[in-house]
Amino acid sequence: MVIIMKELVEVIAKALVDNPDEVVVTEKENGKNITIELHVAPADMGKVIGKQGRIAKAIRSVVKAASSKENIKVDVEII
Repeated sequence: MVIIMKELVEVIAKALVDNPDEVVVTEKENGKNITIELHVAPADMGKVIGKQGRIAKAIRSVVKAASSKENIKVDVEII
């Protein structure tokens, strides 16, 4: 399940940025809590966050919806 969440964030991020080769997604698992870290090029940070954080919020909502069936909590951090 973690791999699916990681791939989901990676696919979404690569579709948004100008430098898809610089997108790196890592995950940290702690029991039923999973933290997915998204690293993008500094020039692409605004595209991933969006105006007033709308795109970042949407990415988190999609991941939360996908993980809710598995009874795990997934946090997405944009670094």
